[in-house]
Amino acid sequence: MIKNILTRKTIFRLSTLWIIVIVLILFEDQIFKSDFSLLSASIVFAILLSTILTASFGVVKEADELAHKLGEPFGTLILTLSIVTIEVVLIAAVMLGPAESPTIGKDSIFSVMMIIMNLVVGLCILLGGIKYKEQEYNAQGTLAYFSMIVILGATSMLLPNFIQGAGNGAFTRVQALFISTLIIVVYIAFVRYQLKGYNHLYIQPAIGQLEIEYPKEKKLSRNKKHEDKTSNKNEIWIRSILLILMILPIVLLSHHMAVVVDYGIATAKLPLALSGILIAIIVFTPESITAVKAALNNEFQRSINLCHGAFVSTVGLTIPAVLIVGLLQGKLVLFGLTNTEMILFIMTLLLSLISFLGKRTTPILGIIHLALFAIYIMLVFNP
Repeated sequence: MIKNILTRKTIFRLSTLWIIVIVLILFEDQIFKSDFSLLSASIVFAILLSTILTASFGVVKEADELAHKLGEPFGTLILTLSIVTIEVVLIAAVMLGPAESPTIGKDSIFSVMMIIMNLVVGLCILLGGIKYKEQEYNAQGTLAYFSMIVILGATSMLLPNFIQGAGNGAFTRVQALFISTLIIVVYIAFVRYQLKGYNHLYIQPAIGQLEIEYPKEKKLSRNKKHEDKTSNKNEIWIRSILLILMILPIVLLSHHMAVVVDYGIATAKLPLALSGILIAIIVFTPESITAVKAALNNEFQRSINLCHGAFVSTVGLTIPAVLIVGLLQGKLVLFGLTNTEMILFIMTLLLSLISFLGKRTTPILGIIHLALFAIYIMLVFNP
């Protein structure tokens, strides 16, 4: 069993990651404490990016294996929480870096929304539709995701623009504490019901069924199959340890990445929003590939769980983390969206609701989501 888990590829990946981490930490003063040249910054950035992406793919691999062992929605939630943990660490690293980045949390979360809910969802719908014409999913669970996006996303990123707060779109200390607590409570409640009692809302329904009815007590024995899948506890423990060992290099290198990214954006005079977009791309590329693969395997509910679940977890975990870090470190945190971002936020939400109220996907919906993402990218460089 251990040989099947600790394959040569896994051992090589893990060894390479930790060798790079150790070398960068040992020579940190020489590499990161002196002034960068364009060449040295590019080389360091390439090394950091490839290392973090390699670690991210390792995280996805182990989390994906755990997903199949534990079943839905447990497995997908593990993958999502692993990825979002990486994002929170990267954002915190940028906040605690030398440069002031009051909007890094907002930029990252908004970038995740546009990438996940337009680019990735659009690709899933389009490619899955090309292969299977129409794909079905569990509509009730999908609407539950949208409800969370409305309450958490709008409260944290739309509301600051229309309240007095601390001025300029910042929450007061009391507001930050209250909203952080509220988001944590609502998110925990959502996850609790998602895992226990209402997990049938996040399972792929049978062809033509479109939904799964609430299981009656006498039917709960169907979970026996799930219990059989989780009987091998040793494998689950080993993969969980590997998952942590894959995440740690990203955590340890996140601050270094933030330093190089700040230098690159300032030197090239690029839009500041690119910092948040880069974090979103680094973090969610592996999960995005997994979501597209699920759509191509006609497991569209898993694509939804990965995409919409990722954004819900991003908001549910990142916003409290950023607000708390800001309060503890005395950092200015701005979550209010710009006017352009507010329009894109509302367009994305309305388009997503329209796309998933029909209970079946069609390729044209994917093209429309991709068009909205293209508009977003154009406005980043040409506002």
